[in-house]
Amino acid sequence: MKTLFLFPNKFKTIGWILFVPAIMLTIIISILEINTDEILVINVVSILETSISLKSSFFSIIKNGVVDEILTITMIIGGLLIGFSKLKNEDEYISKIRYESLVWATYLNYAIILFLTVFMYGMVYLNVLFYNMFTLLLFFIIRFHYMIYKLNKSSNDDE
Repeated sequence: MKTLFLFPNKFKTIGWILFVPAIMLTIIISILEINTDEILVINVVSILETSISLKSSFFSIIKNGVVDEILTITMIIGGLLIGFSKLKNEDEYISKIRYESLVWATYLNYAIILFLTVFMYGMVYLNVLFYNMFTLLLFFIIRFHYMIYKLNKSSNDDE
């Protein structure tokens, strides 16, 4: 079966190497409420920059702490590589599990967003939206690998 939209299997390892440290650091930074704005401050290109005290500027060079951007990019790329790399034995049943896991994760993700939209407000809600960038991928990865684990376990039990 040809799966043009999946990465080669070797990318899954790269994905784990990127994803796990990034998500762990993000959780630690969040729990300990570490301010990363003063860490790794460099000049970056900004398409749009606004602040309370200054006038908005378009296409400018600004100084910015890029730790949060690096962690976000690393988590997204790692998660995509984990979730969308072929398994060693990719077949139609695995594709079905992948599809069902993605649909399930999407439903769960948006159910949580709807629930939290009703019951959370202010800055806490902005945190919900920030973390929501990663939850769809995370739910998909967890469900897909759990279903593959169950499939492999039932195959081993049959032997």
